[in-house]
Amino acid sequence: MGNWQRTLQVARREHRIIRNRPLYFMGSVGVIVFCAIFFLTFLKGGLPHDIPIGLVDEDYSTTSRNFCQQLDATQLGKVVNYDSFAAAREDMISGKISAVCVIPKGMNEDIQAFRQPKITFYVNGLYFVSGALAWKDLLQMVYLTNGAVQREVFRAKGYNDDQIMGLIRPVEIDTHQIGNVTTNYNYYLTCILLSGILEMIVILVLIYSLGAELKFSTSRHLLETSGGSIVTALAGKLLVWTIIFSLIGFALIMLLYHWLHFPINGTVFNMYLDMFLMIMASEAVAIFIFEMLPIPRLALSVGALYSVLGLSLSGFTLPIEAMPPYIQGLSVAFPLRHYYLFYVQEVLFGAGFAGWWKEVVWMLCFLFVPLFGLKRLKNAYIHQNFPKD
Repeated sequence: MGNWQRTLQVARREHRIIRNRPLYFMGSVGVIVFCAIFFLTFLKGGLPHDIPIGLVDEDYSTTSRNFCQQLDATQLGKVVNYDSFAAAREDMISGKISAVCVIPKGMNEDIQAFRQPKITFYVNGLYFVSGALAWKDLLQMVYLTNGAVQREVFRAKGYNDDQIMGLIRPVEIDTHQIGNVTTNYNYYLTCILLSGILEMIVILVLIYSLGAELKFSTSRHLLETSGGSIVTALAGKLLVWTIIFSLIGFALIMLLYHWLHFPINGTVFNMYLDMFLMIMASEAVAIFIFEMLPIPRLALSVGALYSVLGLSLSGFTLPIEAMPPYIQGLSVAFPLRHYYLFYVQEVLFGAGFAGWWKEVVWMLCFLFVPLFGLKRLKNAYIHQNFPKD
């Protein structure tokens, strides 16, 4: 019997195991479906809005009331009025509001007398997104209010509107948000989060599949089915799992870029390639982890830690360039990092092959990593002398 026939026998055996153990289906398809529904629903609005901002107006003037109305009219902020700073502070500490703005008494009089009134902000930094957006909204309104006051002063001096704008804002800022014009959190976060979760699923499920052969003492039967070749045994297992994971990955790409119409400057077919390479690289990492630690419990723990670090070191939340040098070098050891760089070049810039060919090389290099531990894995499967829990 040739190696191809033995590989197919191992694949049929793996298919029977998957079919008879619902845990595999729930751990792969079930988890990614739940996460896709959760994140796509949670981030459906794209950008948080109506962030509660406490306002303590101690001036009660036309200027302060106009400031309050303008702040409440913005998309990000929703004004909650308070009579005292103490009450607003209590609500901010309890998380009911994200920031407090205190308008001092006599602000309008200070403006009229060309003095500098001080508007005080208190922002809850514990909630990073809402706090940062509330700070941005408040700061923008102060700038606009400051510009409005200056405009009225210059109008009183006889300047026309063109001259006034040149004095108030001598430098015009022309902003272009490449790849995400609407600043939609869903477009940016969901693509990498779901891919990172899929990488975690690939690593953990495959480690469990390899460890189950030891846990249930079926590893020798696996080697018998493969003709005593650990390469054939792994090839048969990977044939089934690669098809399953690839279908899941292709469904994610289809969901994001076809059905939900996420913006993409490149081609969807290149993103299929990116997803497939990440899946293959993640499978190679899972095999290597189990080769080095052929103990199901420890291998799953290491695989989970590696997967979580991959999300942190991919660079989609904090740029790798802002991390310490030794962390920057460590980031290349994670397939998700190269998937993300491929994604940036293809989806955001549409650079094509010239932009992401290096990431393809990196992900292909992961495929050679399991070769270093094949003998160790085969001995573990033969002797079954490692803890099975």
